Amino acid sequence: MDIMNSMGHSQIAGLQSLINKAPTKVIAITGGKGGVGKTNISVNLAVTLAKHHKKVMLFDADLGLANIDVLLGLNAHKNLSHVLNGEVDLKDIILTGPAGIKIIPSASGIQRMCQLTPLEQSGIIQAFGSVSDGIDLFIIDTAAGISSDVVSFVKAAQEVIMVVCNEPTSITDAYATIKLLSRDHGVTKFHVIANMVANAYEGTRLFSKLSRVADKFLDVNLFLLGAVPFDACVRKSVQRQETFVEAYPGAKSTMAIREIAEKILAQPIINDHQGGISFFLEQLLCNDMALLGM
Repeated sequence: MDIMNSMGHSQIAGLQSLINKAPTKVIAITGGKGGVGKTNISVNLAVTLAKHHKKVMLFDADLGLANIDVLLGLNAHKNLSHVLNGEVDLKDIILTGPAGIKIIPSASGIQRMCQLTPLEQSGIIQAFGSVSDGIDLFIIDTAAGISSDVVSFVKAAQEVIMVVCNEPTSITDAYATIKLLSRDHGVTKFHVIANMVANAYEGTRLFSKLSRVADKFLDVNLFLLGAVPFDACVRKSVQRQETFVEAYPGAKSTMAIREIAEKILAQPIINDHQGGISFFLEQLLCNDMALLGM
């Protein structure tokens, strides 16, 4: 089976157009288990980066339990499931969020979205070729856990951010995810955000716990990107369906996200075969062909 023929000429053209574009930093944000605040981090980080005059696209890659549109009080009339069914083009479902971020909404409560074939995954990603002009940062908010979808998105991304909170199950699941991605899929570099901690010191201690066991048993490099404190403003902003960085600009959580954004912006965008959406697509295609046994 020729995977390129199965994709069609329009999808191949989409891939080629991406290869010729300016580099984009592709970041996958994951968390091992649910409930660690991963999506809230993704949304507020995207908005903060956009406030630094960056064009940001946020992909709600929780293929089955998507909620970014709900979190921001946006009305998504169409989502990724409609693109998959051939009803609309990807450009037709894109939402504009706070600070001008572009959001690709996924489907919520649709079981089929949790069971995409490798070719369907590739087809969706190829459609990004028509909407990625001028994007500086492409952020992928993955689902919780270690499903095939999560693994595909994470291993194809340029950078991986692991969100962890100070709970035994969160630390254990984060370690298990890192172990799987490093041992079976060659992902060896992870940035860590300690979320919902009492203070920066607790965030450092949490990172040290995870780092010590990873250094002992795994061949990986972990880097502490920052610590976001537990903050009542976060809960209030969720209830208001707003980002906390906009609703509460003076909150401790907002200041922490700003510091994390500045660290991300300080890192150069790799302008070679291992950087940007083109590399993301190439890697995702390789992953899918491997799953197909090709």
